[in-house]
Amino acid sequence: MAVSAYDLTGRTAFVTGAASGIGRASAVLLAQAGATVHCADRDPRGLHETATLIKESGGSARTHTVDVTDRDALRRAVDDCGRLDVMAAVAGIMHSSPVLETTDEDLDRVLDVNFKGVLHACQAAARLMLAEHTRGSIVTMASGAVDTGGPGLLCYGASKAAVVQLTKTLATEVGRHGIRVNAVAPGWIRTPMTDHHDDEAHAHTEALMTRMAPLGRVGEPEDVAHTVLYLASDASAFMTGQILRPNGGVAMPW
Repeated sequence: MAVSAYDLTGRTAFVTGAASGIGRASAVLLAQAGATVHCADRDPRGLHETATLIKESGGSARTHTVDVTDRDALRRAVDDCGRLDVMAAVAGIMHSSPVLETTDEDLDRVLDVNFKGVLHACQAAARLMLAEHTRGSIVTMASGAVDTGGPGLLCYGASKAAVVQLTKTLATEVGRHGIRVNAVAPGWIRTPMTDHHDDEAHAHTEALMTRMAPLGRVGEPEDVAHTVLYLASDASAFMTGQILRPNGGVAMPW
């Protein structure tokens, strides 16, 4: 396919969780592809760093200090775009606790960010795209946790499974308007969210994930960002309601 299919010149993108990790890498790559990128996060310092990276590479960026759990604030930030072609709903948090020790507060906190935050982003994006008659692309962030069970991952895995269902449902509702909705389900990626404070535990986890992966390595944020760019661009024009898995081959669902 022609490289021009990945060109986002003249388009506007909104990225949540843009202050670090996958969100930052996605924002930078979308800007390198030509998009004006609105970067959103609750971390103003991280947002400034991301915007600086984009501008230093010749791109265009705006920042919005906003918490995705605040539906109204997120909607105002999205509406501020005026026109929206791409939404990348990346913001998320990690939580680990055994099922028998998981509290309602644990579950509510993770669902508020990982599911409701994505829902709020999708709602704001779809409403603006419909109002502006934009044939846009919405990209949600699921996880490899949706494909397998793992000790301690009830809250996180359940929230990401809910994102998958949201993605498929919204895709059926807005497809006739030319709006596409797809999810990315990464494997183990080196980000601040997966970085353990215990260096020994971190090294053990990375070694385990490396052994499990047929490609023999863990992922970097840029590995996922390229998948986001593909889904954001015309290269994936005939794709909606799908789950793409940049995971090094750790999971290979039908």
